Amino acid sequence: MKIQSSKRYLIPAVIGLLLVIGLTCYYFFSSVSTLKETHYIYITENDTQDSVIAKIKPIASAAGMAGLQTLFRHADYDEQIKTGRYAIKPCESAITIYRHLKNGLQESLKLTIPEARTMDRLASYLSRKLMIDSATIASALYSQEVCAKYGYDTCTIPALFVPNTYEVYWNVSLDGLLERMQKEHDRFWNGERTAKAARQNLTPNEVATLASIIDEETTNRAEKPMVAGMYLNRLKQNMPLQADPTIKFALKDFTLRRIYNHMLKINSPYNTYVNEGLPPGPIKIASVRGIDAVLNAVDHEYLYMCAKEDFSGTHNFAKTYAEHLKNAAKYSKALNERGIK
Repeated sequence: MKIQSSKRYLIPAVIGLLLVIGLTCYYFFSSVSTLKETHYIYITENDTQDSVIAKIKPIASAAGMAGLQTLFRHADYDEQIKTGRYAIKPCESAITIYRHLKNGLQESLKLTIPEARTMDRLASYLSRKLMIDSATIASALYSQEVCAKYGYDTCTIPALFVPNTYEVYWNVSLDGLLERMQKEHDRFWNGERTAKAARQNLTPNEVATLASIIDEETTNRAEKPMVAGMYLNRLKQNMPLQADPTIKFALKDFTLRRIYNHMLKINSPYNTYVNEGLPPGPIKIASVRGIDAVLNAVDHEYLYMCAKEDFSGTHNFAKTYAEHLKNAAKYSKALNERGIK
């Protein structure tokens, strides 16, 4: 009789236990995402448990969302929210996603450093890719104190950045980002590149400065080493570079298609028609091809160049000023014929 009585209570208990296990598996181990591809959510310092739920809910299944909310509620997630970029992958369970969020196991992203013309533009671009706001980035890049920390000043700071694609975390701090850029800069300027710069009697910052001018002078990759050779010849002979892109930078007008004589009188350290030698720093973030063009410049005797009258993006080079004037006249005529002002 006692055995039968025990069985009578045991069976419902087992059924109840199985039901609890079943419900646990259903809610906690159900897939959260209803999408076929990975979805990313971005958690900031201002987020709460409710706002995190709101970011996940639009792509979540009912069971997965219920399981995640239960885990949040019973584990006090609201008190341990960690910022970051988190992946919500197909078929991942509520408990897996919860663990990632709780432990800060975020996904890195690929950050491509652009060949930005100004630090304001760089700051704006980075703020769209990272958690740091543009004002914070710009303030740092225009701060002598911050720039000096990494061995630069507010003019040479563009030389810190080497255009490439790097894996970083979305919530990387500003100091963390700049330290990473310094490490990548030092890795880029390996022994070979540094030795080549020294043979040109240039520092890495000076190479980046000249490369930035060359980048603005021509988009033709094959011609960059020729242009570099011409500017190096001018530097060796203490001639002003007379580079039109530096005038655009001094005027802060990158839309100019034509440089007139009155523009050449602007009072600026970046005016290479008035000042000899290199400007105080890069006029943009120099491309890798531009830098390597300076380091592997073509050895020739040209001292002048002028854009070709066919608007091919390449240049006519000249050894003498008289020859240069002829090239300049042809280009000026072509501009007038096209009505370019």
